[in-house]
Amino acid sequence: MRVLRRALGTLLALGAAVSCTAAHGDDARPGGDRPAALTPYERLLPAPASARPGGPGYPFGAGTVIRTGRTGRAGGAAGAEVRRVGELLAGQLRGPSGLPLPVVDGEAGDGVRLRLDGRAAGLGPEGYRLEASASGVTLTARTPAGLFHAGQTLRQLLPVSGPGTVPGGTVTDAPRFAYRGAMLDVARHFFGIDQVKRYVDQLAQYKVNTLHLHLTDDQGWRIAVDGWPRLAEYGGAGEVGGGPGGYWTKDEYRELVAYARERYVEVVPEIDMPGHVNAAQASYAELNCDGKARERYTGTKVGFSSLCVGKERTYEFIDDVLGELAELTPGRYLHIGGDEAHSTPAADYAAFMDRAQQVVARHGKTVLAWHQLATARPAAGAVLQYWGHDKTPAAEKAAVAAAGRAGHPVILSPADRLYLDMKYDTATKPGLAWAGYVPVRRAYDWNPGAYLEGVAESAVLGVEAPLWTETISARADLEYMAFPRVLGLAELGWSPAGALDWTAYRQRLAAQAPRLTAQGIAFHRAPDVPWGR
Repeated sequence: MRVLRRALGTLLALGAAVSCTAAHGDDARPGGDRPAALTPYERLLPAPASARPGGPGYPFGAGTVIRTGRTGRAGGAAGAEVRRVGELLAGQLRGPSGLPLPVVDGEAGDGVRLRLDGRAAGLGPEGYRLEASASGVTLTARTPAGLFHAGQTLRQLLPVSGPGTVPGGTVTDAPRFAYRGAMLDVARHFFGIDQVKRYVDQLAQYKVNTLHLHLTDDQGWRIAVDGWPRLAEYGGAGEVGGGPGGYWTKDEYRELVAYARERYVEVVPEIDMPGHVNAAQASYAELNCDGKARERYTGTKVGFSSLCVGKERTYEFIDDVLGELAELTPGRYLHIGGDEAHSTPAADYAAFMDRAQQVVARHGKTVLAWHQLATARPAAGAVLQYWGHDKTPAAEKAAVAAAGRAGHPVILSPADRLYLDMKYDTATKPGLAWAGYVPVRRAYDWNPGAYLEGVAESAVLGVEAPLWTETISARADLEYMAFPRVLGLAELGWSPAGALDWTAYRQRLAAQAPRLTAQGIAFHRAPDVPWGR
């Protein structure tokens, strides 16, 4: 693996004088050196493609208005969506500032102006331009998603609390990768939608645009399915360690998906198969080859369960489940798992995945699966999610590379880099270490465009940081394991390759401490980041 160490001009002297209360017991110690004094543009995370500070700033205060009147060449049809983005931004800024921040139609006057221009050059579907001067701040994008991202950058240019001045300057920005994701496992331990909404907000402010939900596993089934009600009612009544578990109703799931979509986060639901299915097999005896229901499982072993590949009832089951989920999910993908199917013979695995992929296509979605699908027959357009690590066998990596060359996009989630459930070090209380320890630097200091031999950057759809929950059942532990490593994921996915420099990143990361603290995020104070005192 190569590590990019090129400078990013003025953006690479980054840091901030910050102070932060300890977030998690034994990690109360500050970083080992003092943070640098930096300008707000130098603190932005993820690092933008271009940032040019200069000129007088805009006093963001009691008279500030959010203006959403102009839609440029995109036409008036997008006006309602621009207005919604303006309302959401105003709500995000009112909390810390205490300002009224009315949202008005029309562009005349100072304030924060949202402009949609479908022909704005060089911005792409998610990029934006932010221009700040004494008369106000103008956010321009080709799409509402770009305006939303511009608003998140504006939030970072303002003080964490209270009114302030937006420094003069211009940011022109667009992402490196289209897919910038985080995964949350709600099957091993159950989390309600309010907690997941909180995670969506935390991710979206750093331009993460995908939430992958691992909805089913051996220990629990977390989504209601009308045609198979015992999946949730019985299969959902448990979790690792024997807790009560739980599940989301279809209305709750719809609410979560809509909430994420309003923040331009696409939900990718996963129903893992043909393995990781004990909760389903405990709920319905007919899903087992011997016709006998399994006992519910509360342990953490993997690879022991398998759907009955030879039964036609199995495919009726997955058609019903995926069909209902497709109706609930407006996004492009259905994730069908496919990992650790150790109890399914290779020929059966390939035959099953053929049928499962056909079901996904029939319901109008694109297949997303763990990279083991590369050892079978990936359907045209199927996306592979690689979760291997340094010790993954070369043949397995080669199969993924071959799939990438054959036109299958690859999402990178290397377990020894981006698995957020891996311990930071020996002192970390929650988490596991089967892929090794993953300190903050290791999670960040690698290049997705040159990570897998034989996989060109053009084949990399993006990056995703999974958070498995075998050992995680409380919000504090979830946030402690995710933060600050998920911020490295955000920068790896968004920022240009030339910006990826650990020395600079650690300063940008330190500058986020007051923001994370103000939001009540229980983050890990990595000892090699200059958090300040």
